[in-house]
Amino acid sequence: MPLDSADLAAIWLTLELASVVTVLLLIVGTPIAWWLAHTPSRLKGPIGAVVALPLVLPPTVLGFYLLVLMGPNGWIGQVTQALGLGILPFTFAGLVVASVIYSLPFVVQPLQNSFEAIGRRPLEVAATLRASPWDRFFSVVLPMARPGFVTAAILGFAHTVGEFGVVLMMGGNIEGKTRVVSVQIYDHVEALEYAQAHWLAGGMVAFAFVVLLLLYTRRRTARLW
Repeated sequence: MPLDSADLAAIWLTLELASVVTVLLLIVGTPIAWWLAHTPSRLKGPIGAVVALPLVLPPTVLGFYLLVLMGPNGWIGQVTQALGLGILPFTFAGLVVASVIYSLPFVVQPLQNSFEAIGRRPLEVAATLRASPWDRFFSVVLPMARPGFVTAAILGFAHTVGEFGVVLMMGGNIEGKTRVVSVQIYDHVEALEYAQAHWLAGGMVAFAFVVLLLLYTRRRTARLW
């Protein structure tokens, strides 16, 4: 069989992680993107830079500092222990937190671009019709920014699936708990099991191609309309 039980477990864990992270990214990223798109504050630049930091930081650097902060001696780790939650490194929850931070710019930036493209005029018109802020957001912003949400969700999911350095630093290599597909490929290569590595790596290449094809097709369709 090309894939053994450990490979299938890694695939399932990766899909579970990417699904949970994508939902959380949309929940967390939407207000951040909205604020960045509309605020006149001088903090827009620094906060935007912090959000985009994972784009330029080596994943191992980000993973290292998250490991330190969430470890038993880090201030986040001390808070989680005081709350009875234990420590997050080398757990699925730790993978989720690290993945949300690492993939955040891939969700925030498409949403921010969509919100900025809408402009203020549609919201002002809705306000003259006595629509509440929530009504304006759900009735005006969400439909108009739908392509941005779709792009953000696709990029957030795909980027989480392809993570390696951050998840290895934060989650280690625990089968069935933190060993995702990228780490499983690394294990196969280390063990000189190239045939199994080819199956998983080829699947990742096919997945990446489909994601990019979907994104470029959507952009072309949007331009035509």
